[in-house]
Amino acid sequence: MKASQRTSTPGVLAGAVQTYPWGSLDALPRIMGTAPTGEPQAELWLGAHPRGPAVLRRGESHRPLDQVIAADPVGELGADTARRYGGELPFLLKILAVAQPLSLQAHPDRGQAQTGFDAENRQGIPIGAGHRSFSDRNHKPELICALEPFTALCGFRAPSAAAALLDSLAVPKLAPVVESLGKGRIEWALRWLLERPRQAAAEIALQSAAACARPGPYHGERQWAARIAQQHPGDIGVVIALMLNLVELQPGQALYLGPGSLHAYLHGVAVEIMSNSDNVLRGGLTAKHVNAPALLAATDCRAAEVSVLAPEGPNHTFPSPVPDFRLTRLEVAGPVLCQPSGPEIALCASGEVRVAGREIVGGGAVWLPAGTGEYEVSGAGLLFRARTGRHG
Repeated sequence: MKASQRTSTPGVLAGAVQTYPWGSLDALPRIMGTAPTGEPQAELWLGAHPRGPAVLRRGESHRPLDQVIAADPVGELGADTARRYGGELPFLLKILAVAQPLSLQAHPDRGQAQTGFDAENRQGIPIGAGHRSFSDRNHKPELICALEPFTALCGFRAPSAAAALLDSLAVPKLAPVVESLGKGRIEWALRWLLERPRQAAAEIALQSAAACARPGPYHGERQWAARIAQQHPGDIGVVIALMLNLVELQPGQALYLGPGSLHAYLHGVAVEIMSNSDNVLRGGLTAKHVNAPALLAATDCRAAEVSVLAPEGPNHTFPSPVPDFRLTRLEVAGPVLCQPSGPEIALCASGEVRVAGREIVGGGAVWLPAGTGEYEVSGAGLLFRARTGRHG
């Protein structure tokens, strides 16, 4: 790794807005204090991913963060992080503004990502092609912290509970799935649904959606399934969604999703941190490419209770089992001294704060390179600190 040629200094970051159809018309403009554009604004990316790098302002210089890091990885990231992650920032920080449900999806682990990426390269599928599933070789664990009430589907509910829910719909064609779940066979049920011929899958989905629109038990789950079905009529993902845990996060609460966790974000605004990857394996509820075999290979089909996280310790940091990232939530109400342990992005989610002498407001962020040293945060607002985790 090339040694640093200069001392890097903090600078202000301008994030990259992603305009996906499921985004909100007004949530990100409200946070950033900008006028709505009339199109859905779904994500604000604050990182160095090549598909949407933030722009770093240092004095008169304005450059994409990925180019800044590539020019001096040791100076920006520190020698240890630069060596460990091949000269790349290992995390990507986002604000999500979800107005419509996202696709049913899971993310690969590192080995699956490397294998899938190389296989699609050999097939000559261009990066960014609509039918490509693996855009890079990295895994994509993620942690999401609600800024406003946030609703998600996350991980498989107990198979007996999923069987009871689906049985309550009284859809005869779901009998094989109900029977399989009753025996604890989640993977078999998921595979059976994903491998139905198109017409048969559409009939099952339409009948299940009609049943969800009628009064019955599991009101919240039925209500969401009926809403999803209005957007995606005949999509078998409507049935799969009913097998997942329905989670309601309050502001300040968080979820960690490891590789293989089947999920779909439904509604709300949140800060998300993840490994620096854009690998998404979709199983339905989308007009984008669905790769059922890859999804089945990557999905963890074990049932598990959802652990809602709260920040731990005096530094208000959420626990993360991976070294790629950690996230700290800090309510600023006066001067606070912070000590970075490596490269860091400080994001103002609301209010007005001053970070290392740089003024930022909602949606604004500061890049703090590895050698920054102790810095002061002041003002009044909600601040998130994105950093690398501790290495074992």
